[in-house]
Amino acid sequence: MNILVQLSHPAHFHLYKNAILNYKHDGHQVFVLIKSKDILENLLKNAGIEYYNILPLAHRGSKLGILWDMIVRDWRIIRFCRKHAIDILTGSTPEVAHAAWLLNLKSVNTTEDDAAVIGAVVKAIQPFVKCMLAPVPCMMGGIEKHTMHYPSYHELAYLHPNHFTADKSVVKGCGIDTDTPYFVLRFASLNAHHDDGICGINTEIAQRLIDILSPHGQIYITSERELEPQFEPYRIRINPLDMHHVMAFASLYIGDSQTMAAEAGVLGTPFVRFNDFVGRIGYLRELEDIYQLGYGIHATPLSEDSSIRRNDGTVQPSGVEALYQAVEKLVAMPAEERRQIFAARREKMLSEKIDYAKFLTWFIENYPDSQQQTRDNQNNDAFWAQFK
Repeated sequence: MNILVQLSHPAHFHLYKNAILNYKHDGHQVFVLIKSKDILENLLKNAGIEYYNILPLAHRGSKLGILWDMIVRDWRIIRFCRKHAIDILTGSTPEVAHAAWLLNLKSVNTTEDDAAVIGAVVKAIQPFVKCMLAPVPCMMGGIEKHTMHYPSYHELAYLHPNHFTADKSVVKGCGIDTDTPYFVLRFASLNAHHDDGICGINTEIAQRLIDILSPHGQIYITSERELEPQFEPYRIRINPLDMHHVMAFASLYIGDSQTMAAEAGVLGTPFVRFNDFVGRIGYLRELEDIYQLGYGIHATPLSEDSSIRRNDGTVQPSGVEALYQAVEKLVAMPAEERRQIFAARREKMLSEKIDYAKFLTWFIENYPDSQQQTRDNQNNDAFWAQFK
């Protein structure tokens, strides 16, 4: 079988990398198509995965330009499918559904964001999507009838213990002393199509966080956006593939990125997520409210009537002061006690989740029969146990 995998973000590389290896191991031919985005090409090169870049230069900031780029990718994927006799397409972009619909091919889309957050994507995909895979907490709105829910997260396609074991020697090789507490700060660019009007960590907040954390350990910053000169000494410059090892041994992660917060959570590293997506993304609410692996702090102060409520009915505080309080609470905990508490919470989460790479491999290789089997077994623990 000829499988086309489209990647449009570094997070998608991590999501699919183990499935791609599984497809190849099972004798399928895999074609990876990408567009230029941040460190995506470097990740593929470092992993030794061959790829085709169908959009090296993209429009930025213009909605009309983004639409034009999508049309260009549609056309180039269609041509590629015809040339290479593709049997099935998969990925997290509308183009996967568009091309498959126009060519009458099988396709499986993937997401972990609720429809309310990725409204533009849902509108672009709704008339064409054949199958969408999403975590159980995700609410998919107009494409719910096409959605197969599974008990896991994207991050467990690559950070599940079946695939990842944190290695202190890798961290030491990055120049980090693992015997000294350290903290990871992440500043996202917040320039994606769904980020309009979203607030995150600005210069003033970043400086205050550094002031809070400095007495307790080393600080390392990873950033998608340009850093102010006073923050450059904290920038961590490492192989992107080593970042998960660094995250695993960190005492705390703080950032305005969704994915890295979730990665910290599934690794058992306490996280504090600060932006205006808090309360709107189902799988992160689950990590925060059900498994208590981190805190989501809404960046914009909310009135009592509009405050985010946790699943237990308590009100989630919001605003900058709530961010500082959450960080201070975590760093005040004795280090060993904090480590044990979050390790136990992680174990509970893992016991209730599956290896998503194993499920994604099976689902694509057996589609469309796998779609009906998944639909019929949503509440069957024995069915999901085969993907542990």
